[in-house]
Amino acid sequence: MPKKETIIVCSAHSDDFVIGAGGTIAKYTKEGKKVIAVVFSYGELSHPWLKEHVVRSMRSKESYEAGNVLKCKVVFYNLREGKFLDDYQKGEVKERFQSLLKRAKPTKIFTHSNEDLHPDHKAIHHITLQAYEIMPQKPDIYIYSVWNPISLKTHYPALYINIFKTFSTKLRALNTFHSQKVHVAYPLVLLVLRSLVAGLKLGTLFGEKFFKVR
Repeated sequence: MPKKETIIVCSAHSDDFVIGAGGTIAKYTKEGKKVIAVVFSYGELSHPWLKEHVVRSMRSKESYEAGNVLKCKVVFYNLREGKFLDDYQKGEVKERFQSLLKRAKPTKIFTHSNEDLHPDHKAIHHITLQAYEIMPQKPDIYIYSVWNPISLKTHYPALYINIFKTFSTKLRALNTFHSQKVHVAYPLVLLVLRSLVAGLKLGTLFGEKFFKVR
């Protein structure tokens, strides 16, 4: 049997991979591809009134549930929020991530946009491109948006994915993040608007848009 095509989606926090690429992940896994969502942080600062181990357990459980909905594997690392680059360079995460890339041999990697306003998202963009440089087999690298309403990097080739049949799956995956619904709820109207605009380019109702940066 031929080996399944593998795609990796890099995610700074527990729900970013669903917000940025959930419909595409569901489409790929439906087509028989293997998708691995790499979540680089447990998001320990998101609920400062709770003990850290409670937050870690809560947020990882939600991500695993979302992964079950999307039919993808979820891998967690332990970078501290606001200190991603420092922790990555001096800790074991760098070695683990590079080892994963070596084993998985992905054909595509999706990661955060460097235009995203969140510093942790920018850090994951940098980490992904750094890891890409030492990969012997070069995958295609695509960026997705979370907190940047629009992307100005129009000189990069755009990739549009038809998620008409998987948009509802993306929404079901987002609904697993119960801890995020009150204080940091992602604006659903922005998510829907992005999907409608991308879908319009494809002549369908819902789509997801990415930029190929490598």
